[in-house]
Amino acid sequence: MSNPRQRTIIKVFRKYSNSLGPDALDLVEQILDLHEIAEEDVESSVEALAKDYNKQDDALMKVSVEVLQRVYETLQDQGQGTGIEIERTDPESHLYFIDAFEMPNWHWSVERGTFEKAQTLPTTSGTAESRILSVRDRLNVIKQCVLRNEHFAPSTLPSRDRDRLVTLKSTKQLLGRAGERFLLLGMLTRSKEGKLCLEDADGSVELDFSTLDEPGDGLFTEGSFALVEGEYTVDATLEIIAIGQPPCESRQTARSIYGHIDFLGKGSTSLLEDGTLSVKVQEDLPDLHFFFLSDVWLDHHRTLPGLQKMFDNCVENDFIPKVLIMCGNFTSRSISNGNARDIQRYQENFDALADLISSYPLITRTTHFVFVPGPLDIALNSTLPRRPILTSFVARLRTKLQNVHFGTNPCRIKFFDQEIVVYRDDCMSKMVRNVVGVGVKPDVSSEDLKRFLVQSILDQAHLSPLTINIQPVLSDYDHSLRLYPLPTALVLADKYDRYKITYTGCHVFNPGSFVGNSFVFSTYKPAEINSEEW
Repeated sequence: MSNPRQRTIIKVFRKYSNSLGPDALDLVEQILDLHEIAEEDVESSVEALAKDYNKQDDALMKVSVEVLQRVYETLQDQGQGTGIEIERTDPESHLYFIDAFEMPNWHWSVERGTFEKAQTLPTTSGTAESRILSVRDRLNVIKQCVLRNEHFAPSTLPSRDRDRLVTLKSTKQLLGRAGERFLLLGMLTRSKEGKLCLEDADGSVELDFSTLDEPGDGLFTEGSFALVEGEYTVDATLEIIAIGQPPCESRQTARSIYGHIDFLGKGSTSLLEDGTLSVKVQEDLPDLHFFFLSDVWLDHHRTLPGLQKMFDNCVENDFIPKVLIMCGNFTSRSISNGNARDIQRYQENFDALADLISSYPLITRTTHFVFVPGPLDIALNSTLPRRPILTSFVARLRTKLQNVHFGTNPCRIKFFDQEIVVYRDDCMSKMVRNVVGVGVKPDVSSEDLKRFLVQSILDQAHLSPLTINIQPVLSDYDHSLRLYPLPTALVLADKYDRYKITYTGCHVFNPGSFVGNSFVFSTYKPAEINSEEW
């Protein structure tokens, strides 16, 4: 039977989704004994140790004794004395880089009406059941937001507005009720005959767009979920009167309900704690910045000089970023089927980049570098989420940079109370190309198109609201593409024109192509939750 102190240690590490073996538990107890930590200070001391452990790139869910020992020694080297009982307030202790393959898998339980952690270990191959479950999870997450929306959720008090409430129906309720009007929530998909249908958990119905005058805002793609109002006909089709995106729920609302759930695997926090951390960022770190670059074509002759110019300006103006994220493509053309010389040149380009960055010690001393692969880069898989760039190509970067992270696509950054999602894909062209039913009007302005894209992705609460034949996804890791609760900021790195839009409190921006647009990039300021184009 574990003693109260052991139970406290286990509880704190479990908060960060970690499990402790006997050896790791013994090590933590030895550290506490060595520094004579009082019983009332055990929890805060272990909390600081667990936070620093989870910050390590090689941290495992089952706590590694070697990594834990290294974390403790690092804290000692920093002169913290009794060390672990003092929580550091510098940005380093609140900065985490989250791999898509390490995020806990929380799926929606219809029986319990909440999220619960998956009990099975995920695999890259997936199963038929997991493919069905991933789509059903998307539907259930959206549906619970819809039903909580003020237009669907009845008040507990008597009100005249009760008559105006809209009631969702299921496809199975259509049978035998021709001539009646219904509102359905389901996925836009194709039948075996190639006809456009709306599919929900109970069945599907063929859609007729001939009577639709004006669709709602957004891009309605095959694989996306839509709210459809229409009249059921004797031909077993639904004549559409109106179609719209499901309503989006703000991050604050979602966090107020599910704040106890650790979606990122780095420890859950309450709304009160989030508020405290937000004030700390605004007051203590008003000038801290993240840099975001996309399409850093290392095979282009202007790229390295452009980066050198950017680094020179950073040093000259004392404008050193805390995090610098470089998104692919790191090559201007695909080399997946290239010859040996192409592949060798690909590695040499990364080596040249490593030499350039390491020549700026004022930057490398404090800046974290993150590399996110693009569609043309060489990784272990081409499906979403994509694994990091192969280690063999970036060995010199690993050797020369002390703070370097090779992220998945997508990857996430947790900074104090903020969650930043970084995703590199040509979203605009892919979404517009796969719009169904209503199409995209030729006279739609570029600004409206950007707004439609942002709205569609956030309303769908998913980075890739498309069917798997259009965009393959590893079904066991589909949760890593989920945008619920909404992130604080979303970086949609795209070859399309640059933009920045704030929608339902989420700041979304595209930094644009670095070389293609004469060395452009975006900076993000956590204190203001806003980006600036450079």
